[in-house]
Amino acid sequence: MIADNDPHASPPKDDDTAAALKLWVVLNRAHRAIGERARRQIERMGLRPTEFGVLEALYHKGPLTLGQVGERVLVTSGSVTPVVDKLERRGLVQRRISSEDRRVCYAELTDAGRELVGGIFPAHAEEIRGTMEGLTTEEKRIATSFLRRLGYHAAGQG
Repeated sequence: MIADNDPHASPPKDDDTAAALKLWVVLNRAHRAIGERARRQIERMGLRPTEFGVLEALYHKGPLTLGQVGERVLVTSGSVTPVVDKLERRGLVQRRISSEDRRVCYAELTDAGRELVGGIFPAHAEEIRGTMEGLTTEEKRIATSFLRRLGYHAAGQG
């Protein structure tokens, strides 16, 4: 990634390229700032971001396979396994083998896990809301639409 203030960088050849490069830099800086603020808040709750992500996904979506958890939390299923192991040792998550296919394993919240997330999620949601206060509600909706479309296109789905 090239910093937008590098005096040695050659200027882009056209306006569209310049705009794309500027957007790339701005998106990355915004992502880093927002992510860092969320990470600090999650860690104050005594969790690592991936642990919180797993708990939050199970809280809002119900039981999920480890692969589905990985997709939701944006990590590989191999990376999800040790996180689920740790949460299971803490009594927050349990594994359940599918009755239809014994090769499929679901992760689900225990009562203690549901109680923990139910107690901390409102503060997390408020932190995220506060982080996004720089935009109006309508601007948030527009930005969401644009970024979703950009993400689909970048993933080759749009």
